[in-house]
Amino acid sequence: MSKKPIIDPDLCTGCTLCTNGGDSQVFKMNDDESAAVVAPMPNYDEHTDEINDAIDNCPSGAIAWKSDEA
Repeated sequence: MSKKPIIDPDLCTGCTLCTNGGDSQVFKMNDDESAAVVAPMPNYDEHTDEINDAIDNCPSGAIAWKSDEA
């Protein structure tokens, strides 16, 4: 079972902490810079540390893991 990060748009405040100043490969800001979004990629496993850090540091608790169940 694989998993991917999700961002609750109702909770995200657009603080940019998860984007690491634009250096994140997983998290980007949306077009109007009001909220973060998850960048599409085939596998998030190699970014587990970055994602866990974002989950731990998100001040609004908007980021979580979601399991993809077959």
